[in-house]
Parts: sequence; structure tokens; C-alpha cells
Amino acid sequence: MHQSKWIILTIIIACQLIVVLDASIMVTAIPQIGRSLHMSTTSSTWVQNSYILAFGGFLLLGARAGDLLGRRRMLGIGIGLFSLTSLLAGLAPTAEFLLISRAFQGFAAALATPAALALLSASFVEAKERARAIAMYSAVSAAGGSIGLILGGFFTDFISWRLGMFINVPIGIALLYLVQKFIQKTTIRTGRFDLWGALTSVIGMTGLVYGFVQAADYGWGKPETWIPLTAGIVLLTAFVLTEARAAEPIIPLRLFASRHRSGAYLGRFLMVGGNFSLFFFIPQYLQNVAHFSSFEAGLAFLPFTVAQFGMMYLMHGLVQRFGNIKVLMAGLIIAIIGTLLLSRNISVQGHFFPEMFILLAIMGIGAGMVFQPLTAMGLTDVEPQDTGAASGLINVAHQSGASLGLAVLITVFNQSSHTDQPSSLQFAHAISTSLLGSVVFIIAALAATLLCILPARQTSRKQTLQVDK
Repeated sequence: MHQSKWIILTIIIACQLIVVLDASIMVTAIPQIGRSLHMSTTSSTWVQNSYILAFGGFLLLGARAGDLLGRRRMLGIGIGLFSLTSLLAGLAPTAEFLLISRAFQGFAAALATPAALALLSASFVEAKERARAIAMYSAVSAAGGSIGLILGGFFTDFISWRLGMFINVPIGIALLYLVQKFIQKTTIRTGRFDLWGALTSVIGMTGLVYGFVQAADYGWGKPETWIPLTAGIVLLTAFVLTEARAAEPIIPLRLFASRHRSGAYLGRFLMVGGNFSLFFFIPQYLQNVAHFSSFEAGLAFLPFTVAQFGMMYLMHGLVQRFGNIKVLMAGLIIAIIGTLLLSRNISVQGHFFPEMFILLAIMGIGAGMVFQPLTAMGLTDVEPQDTGAASGLINVAHQSGASLGLAVLITVFNQSSHTDQPSSLQFAHAISTSLLGSVVFIIAALAATLLCILPARQTSRKQTLQVDK
């Protein structure tokens, strides 16, 4: 790989890392944030969801902006705004100020991320180079969450949770300089922004997530729950209808014409729905039941992180030998087994070492085998004019799965704990039940793979045989 490409890949990975880190860097700090800003366990989920909802919701608009205004320009604007909003989040005097700042952080990330992935796709055209670049990008995207837990825990215990936000500022300034110096200007196209499509998707997904979080507090029969859920469903339906009729949609529905790609998007949505919730629930268990400090709870994810990063060096050989689909299915099965066994190990008497340590490593191996194939399949046979939209859709599936999965499983947690102030026994039981919900999500991801991707592969084989004849 040429040196200039290594520099471009390093910039793209660094941009992706700070964006992914911020989805989890506050998790181990949530008990401290709750105490300092007077937030309940349920409301504290919005420290996560305000970020990832805005991130996932505006990704499609960000991808379209990159196509029309230039990807280098949007990458720079996104990084600059991300640095500014990180500073504001770190200075937040109230919970409301923090949540609004986190939402604008998510919007900034939505401008930068699809531009970065589209630049990667355009910079690495040769198959072997692209596979290696996607492997590194996927490893950082997947493992960045657990790195965020460790950093967030360290800052919370030894300095302040606010440093997790402040640290983005100097990194962002450095990245802005590197982007301008090493990444060439990209093509600017004429076209329209599908603003109505962007708004219906963002508000619709927010309505769904808000409805599930309200269900955790009020139950399913209350207007506080069913009104936002209904509004979310109606708006997401309007989004699909808008995209079908728009002359220049933010997400061309033709991307779903490939069963292969559709299965990859759905599989990613469901896998992240189950996997991301672990980063919220396990630290809560370790701090509230096992009495770990914030930093210790973050360090507890080291076996997961090390295993996931370790898989990065093996993935190229595994994919070359077995193919994306077999590696993906094996990774999902390993993740299911690890999560199921971990849910059974969560109790008041549970021990971190060796049981949880080994199971987290197993789950890291499974996750490390899943995301690279899903990324590669999500970009399969995409036309050049749709690269930005396809890149955005991959990240939309990731962030939407994270926000909706957490919202669903926090409802499971509240229904299982039966009280606002659960005892250690009730808390452990609720966490265990929530992890079983994670298992259901990952099993659904495996089912999506079997139902969507395998039939598509068999159809492709039949067509190839007919051509040969």
C-alpha cells in the first residue's frame, strides 16, 4: 500500500474512532453524571441516545451533502462542528444542556462519518487493498466502543467525566489540519437536498426510541408511550413513501434491490441492537452490584477489546479461505453463545474472573468476525453515484440499531426490576434478563443472514451456472 494511502487511511480511521468513542465514553461515567446533574437511570439513557439518534438520523443527509458539496469539505465541517459541540458538552451545567450538546455532536458526526467511509471506498479500489482497509476500519468501528468505556472510566475516577468531551477538541483540530493537507478536494455535483426525507427519518426514529423509553417508566397502555410510538411508525412510513417518489432521495431505494445488501443492512441493525446494549448494562452491573469503580468497569472490557482487535489480524485470512458469509455466520453463532452464557453468569454472587473475563473474550471474538463482512457486503456492487448513500446507510443501520436496541432493552430492564430503586439482587436479575434480550437480537441477526444473504448467494450461483452453459 502506497504511503499516501496509509496517511489517508490513518486520517479516516482516526475520524471514525473519535466518533465511535463518543457513543460509549460516557457510559462508565453515567452514575457520576446522574449524581452531578440529577438524572435517573432511565433518563440517563439519553446521554447515549441523544447522541446516537442524531448521529443515525442525519447520516443519510450527511451522505447526500458529501455527494453534492464535496466529501473532503463535509469531513472538515463535521470534524470542526464535532470539536465545538464536544467543548460545549464538557462545559454543560445542566442535564438539558448536556443532552442538547450531545445531540449536536451526533449531527456533526453524521456529517463526517459517511464522507470518511466514502473517501475510503474511493481511495482503495484494488480488491486486496480495499479488503485490508475495510478490515481496519471495521475493527476500529467495532472496538472503539469498548475503548471508550476504558477511557471514560479512567477520566471519571481520576480527573473528571468532562475530560471525555474536552479531549476531542485538540484531536479535532489536528485532524482538521491533516484533512486539508493530505486529502484532495472531491467532485462537487449539482442536485437537491431531500430535507423532508431527512426530517421524517430523524423524527420517526426518535419517536420510536422515545416511546420505548417511556414504556419503561409508564407501561404500554399510557398515552405517553403509544402516542410517540404511533407517531414514529407513521413518520417512518412517510419517509419510505417520500424516498420512493423523490427525484433525488437521500437514500435511493434501489440499494435494497440487492437481497445481499438488504440482508447486510438488516443483520447489522440487529447485531448492533444486541451488542451495543452490553456496553450500557455490563458497566452498570459491575458498578452497582460488583462495586467496581468507573475505571475498573471500563478495564473489565479489555478482554472484549483485545479479542476484537486480535481478530482484525486474522480476518483477511479467514475471509480469503472461507468467504464473508461463512465467517459472518460463525461470528454470529459465537456471539450468541457468549452472550447467552454471560446472561446466566450475572448474579449477586457472580465473579468477574475467570467466568466473565473468558465470556467477554468470546463475545469479542464473535463481534470481531461480524462487522467486516457486513461492511463489505453492504458496499457490494454499489454504483459509483450511490457510494455515499450506501456508506451512510451502513452507519444508519449501526446507529439506529444501537439506539433502538438500548431503548427496547432498558424497557426490559425496568419491567424486570419492578422498582425505581432496585436492590442488588433485583438489579442483577434485571441485567441478566436484559442480556437475554440481547441474545434475541443477535439470533434475529443470524436469521436475517440465513433468510436474506444465503438465498441471494444461491441465486447468484445459479445465474453463473446458466451463463457458463
